[in-house]
Amino acid sequence: MGKSPQRIIAHFDLDAFFVSVECLLDPTLKGKPILVGGRERGVVAACSYEARKFGIHSAMPMKTAMRLCPQAIVVKGHRGEYSKYSRIVTNIIAEKAPLFEKASIDEFYLDLTGMDKYFQPYQWTIDLRQEIIDTTGLPISFGLGANKMIAKIATDAAKPNGYLFIPFGREKDFLAPLAVNKIHGVGKQTWQSLQAIGITTIKDLSETPIELLEKRFGKYGGDLWWKSQGVHNGEVTPYHEAKSISTENTFEENITDVSRLEAELVHMTEKVAYELRQDNKMAGCITVKIRYPDFETTSRQTSIDYTFYDDELLPQARDLFHKLWRKGTPVRLLGVRLSELTGEAVQTNLFSNVERKTELYKAIDDVKNRFGKNAISKATGTNGNKPQRPDPHLPGRSE
Repeated sequence: MGKSPQRIIAHFDLDAFFVSVECLLDPTLKGKPILVGGRERGVVAACSYEARKFGIHSAMPMKTAMRLCPQAIVVKGHRGEYSKYSRIVTNIIAEKAPLFEKASIDEFYLDLTGMDKYFQPYQWTIDLRQEIIDTTGLPISFGLGANKMIAKIATDAAKPNGYLFIPFGREKDFLAPLAVNKIHGVGKQTWQSLQAIGITTIKDLSETPIELLEKRFGKYGGDLWWKSQGVHNGEVTPYHEAKSISTENTFEENITDVSRLEAELVHMTEKVAYELRQDNKMAGCITVKIRYPDFETTSRQTSIDYTFYDDELLPQARDLFHKLWRKGTPVRLLGVRLSELTGEAVQTNLFSNVERKTELYKAIDDVKNRFGKNAISKATGTNGNKPQRPDPHLPGRSE
């Protein structure tokens, strides 16, 4: 049985991503202490390196950040632009990498194992980084190593806008002088508990008997010990995104009444928006579909700012419907589809203009999860005129 090939993992991270995009949109912001997020009651969604020097970090209340750095410039943020640039970078990586994982809006793991037969992986990764910079104008850092953990820690060491390769077999040497909380997953409490027993560096951790760590921290203690040896077996999960979420209903009787059609449109839009939130995605495009009794089928779509909120999707759906529907003509089937999906919902929810709304929708969805999807519905969707026979195979997801 042959020896397994040397694993080669790259980790890419766009530096201060939201801030970097804002600087592309307004170059006068470069080099200044920038806070992305809402004023007053909001929180900091992102901050520039210049702002971090004052002790500011993401998720900090904006009031606190402004106390620490009164001269900071607050930018509201452009959610749609962040998703757009993230998608551009994703497409560049997808074109070149044999296998990659999109860990977040601005973070990627690439599995380059086996590529060394054909390319020099380090140079290949340098070239890929340069292509991303040339195409987008965004700064990006990478780390290259034997596993995901090493690659990510190497990226952190290379920031901002740099790169670092950890030679295979030198993982322990690289980790040794670093603080234990450089290991992903070591939070504040664990960090304090480790310091309490004299462990401050990863070298200290690696020289502590595994039995002692397991006695103190359970299975997690053993995991930490292996990580201190540079061993990590996490796999790069292949990137895949559903292309759309849709639902459509064939009516038992053709419908001409505009109020009934609008009520069904509301119900269906709420349904797909709910599914979108459950999948933690946002949509950048909405489509309405109408089929008439003679089976003629028409549809119309429009691009929208990325969202998963009913109140932002419903006006778009109504507008499309009225532009599409031949007034007075009976309708046999009605459909709503959300597409251009992105998995960046959570990360763009730190903005104050969506923070409270997100909490509201979360509460509504919790009720739906507990009592059924129809437990709460808009008033215009509850007039008792819902169609009796939905298509059994819908809602559907096209892959």
